[in-house]
Amino acid sequence: MGQLEKTIKQHPDGAILNLFVTPGTHSIIFPAGFNKWRRCIEIKVKSPAKDNKANKDVIKTVADFFNMPIGEVFVVAGGKKKEKTVLLKGANTDFVCNKLRESLNGL
Repeated sequence: MGQLEKTIKQHPDGAILNLFVTPGTHSIIFPAGFNKWRRCIEIKVKSPAKDNKANKDVIKTVADFFNMPIGEVFVVAGGKKKEKTVLLKGANTDFVCNKLRESLNGL
């Protein structure tokens, strides 16, 4: 099992993805890299971590990346932290891993 697979878990409703969010950046970048110490995929969003704005950016960005409806992506843990757990409803781990691996140069 590679490092990337440790950040993605199967869930009865879909796939769980561990993210490390950097809010308030100049541009949105996802995936922005892999944090091997935290075992998280990095994501950078423009919105500040205030009034749930960064969480909304995370949901929209992740949904766009995986070509999913926004209503199928949920922050299930870490709502007020930089480390978040996101549920991709209906997705399977192989699909998520393969899509991320393409963008992270085969990690």
